[in-house]
Amino acid sequence: MAQRQKTKTPMAATRRSPRVLVVLNGKGGVGKTTTSVNLAASLAENHRVLLVDSDPQKSATWWFERRSKDLGFDLAQETDPVLLQELRQLSDYSVVVVDTPPALASDAIRTVVPAADYLVLPTPPAPMDLTALIETVREAVIPTGVSYRVLLTRVDPRSLGEALEAQKTLMELGIPACHAFVRAYKAHERAALDGMSVLQWRGKNAREAEADYRRVAEEIQRDWRD
Repeated sequence: MAQRQKTKTPMAATRRSPRVLVVLNGKGGVGKTTTSVNLAASLAENHRVLLVDSDPQKSATWWFERRSKDLGFDLAQETDPVLLQELRQLSDYSVVVVDTPPALASDAIRTVVPAADYLVLPTPPAPMDLTALIETVREAVIPTGVSYRVLLTRVDPRSLGEALEAQKTLMELGIPACHAFVRAYKAHERAALDGMSVLQWRGKNAREAEADYRRVAEEIQRDWRD
């Protein structure tokens, strides 16, 4: 394995097992990498966090390498299923967040999902996105027995009723969803371009974007305590 660097952290074994949180959706364009980066930054306020970029597109790596200040977490880029099996040996960290490729049949997803402690499944609330997500839950998540929540992303701030209706639909189907959701703001894109998390970025709707991800991180951590 590679020697430890300041800009990226290799996957190296040490002492205790971290909690592994996998961000998953078989469909692209749902805010998966945005969720991975900003959840990692939010969780890093209370934990030592490693973000593992297992997506061959390397979007999280691109974001990390553009950073203009410390994002608060370390990053490893890894797509090799053999090495991804070592996530629980990364005991320098208390939380490992994994950004996965948008392909449920990928070797990376087959490796990390069964080994996860918790899954976050981001999806916009639009009916077509929700339908695809429900199938993903039934086929790829429920059989593993891993705890999970659906996270509604890219929610139109001017039309919150769609998100509330989506949450109701998921509840009726017995699919757990985060009570918090992530509204669609340009702040997410601007923060990525500046190499920052939304916790660090300053600009229009920055505080609203930050508050959304803080609420999601708090809800996930409450699940862990329960």
